[in-house]
Amino acid sequence: MSAVERIRVLRVPSPLVRPFVTAVRRTDRLDVVLVEVTDVDGRRGYGEAATSWRVTGESAQSVAAAVAGPLAEVVLGRDADDSGIAVDIARAVWGNAAARSAVECAVADLAAQQRGIPLALDLTSAPSPVRLRTDMTLSAGEPSALAAVSEEHVTAGFGCLKIKASAVHDTIAGLRAVRAAVGPDITLRVDANQAWDAETAIRVIRTAEDDGVGLELVEQPVAAHDLDALVAVTAAVGTPIMADESVRTAHDVRRIAERGAADLVNLKLAKTGGLAEAFAAAEVARTAGLGVVIGCMMESHVGVTAAAHLAAAVAPEVVHDLDAALWLRNSPVAGGVALSGDMLELGPGIGLGITALASDARPDTLVDLVHRSQVRA
Repeated sequence: MSAVERIRVLRVPSPLVRPFVTAVRRTDRLDVVLVEVTDVDGRRGYGEAATSWRVTGESAQSVAAAVAGPLAEVVLGRDADDSGIAVDIARAVWGNAAARSAVECAVADLAAQQRGIPLALDLTSAPSPVRLRTDMTLSAGEPSALAAVSEEHVTAGFGCLKIKASAVHDTIAGLRAVRAAVGPDITLRVDANQAWDAETAIRVIRTAEDDGVGLELVEQPVAAHDLDALVAVTAAVGTPIMADESVRTAHDVRRIAERGAADLVNLKLAKTGGLAEAFAAAEVARTAGLGVVIGCMMESHVGVTAAAHLAAAVAPEVVHDLDAALWLRNSPVAGGVALSGDMLELGPGIGLGITALASDARPDTLVDLVHRSQVRA
C-alpha cells in the first residue's frame, strides 16, 4: 500500500437552490469544506467537514487548524490502510468531530481505491447495494408554501418527505396541508430540531395521530441534552421517535436504548467523528433493537457519498436522510453518488467514486501540507 504524501483543506463557496430553514438556522449558501489526501502514487481521497457554529460548533477555520496540526501529524507519511489510523484520528483531538470525520473519510476513500473496491465493500467485506432511497426535506414554512413544495417534490419522484418544524409555525396546519396535497401514499416525517418542550411535543404528536395525518416518525422533538423529556415523549405517543442531536457516539446510542428514549437513531458522520464510530453506533443500535437512519448535515456530494456508502453497509433497506447534495446548485467534485428522484446511485467506481474536483470549482486552499520525506531537494 502507498503512504499519504499530502493533505489539503479546500473551501468551495456554493449557493443553494433555495433557502434552508430549520428551527435553529436559515441559510442560502454553503461553504463546502473538503479534505483531500494524496498518496505517493497520485491517488486522491476526499472527505467533507460539515461546518456550522450553531449545529456542529465548527468553521472552515477551525477545521483547517485541526487538520494542519494534530490530524496531519497522525496521517501524513502513514499507509492509508493502517488498521489503527481511525483510532488515532479519533484520539488526536478532542471534539472537532466534523474535521475528524473529513480526514477519516478521505483516508478510507484512499485505502479503498488502493484495494480497487468501493468504500461500502471495504466497510463490510460483503456485497452492498448500489442503489439507496432518501427522503427530501421541506424547510419550515407556512402551510400553503409547504403544500406547494411537497407537490413539486412528489412530482420529481420522492416518496418520503421530511417536514422541518419550528416554534413559529403551526406544525399541525402544515402537516394537514401537505397530506392533502400529496395524498395518502407518500410517507411523511417531521423533524423538530429540538424546537419543543415535552408537553408541546406530546400535544402536537397526539394531535397529528388523532387527525390521521399518518407520520412515519418524529425526529428530535426536544432538547438534545434533555433525555428525561425524550423518554417522556417516546412513552406518551404512538408515533416512533427518532433521536438525532441527542446521539453522537455509540455510547450515546447505548444510553438512548437503556432509557427507552427513542425508537430510532439518526447517525451522521459529522456527529460521530467518522466512519468507524458511526459503524459502531449502528451495531449498538441494531443489537438494542433500535432502527437506524443514516443522515447528513447541509453537505455536498462528498459528504453525502461517504454517508451513502455507510448506509449501504449498515442499513440498505431503509429510506435514509441523504438529500443535502440536491440543495446545492453545483457539485464541487466530479463523480460520487448520482441522484435521481429519491434514488441514490453509488455507481461502479472504487472508493467513493470521486475522480477530481469539478472543472468549475474555484476552491480556496486553507491548508496544504506535504510529508517531509516526500519533499524533493
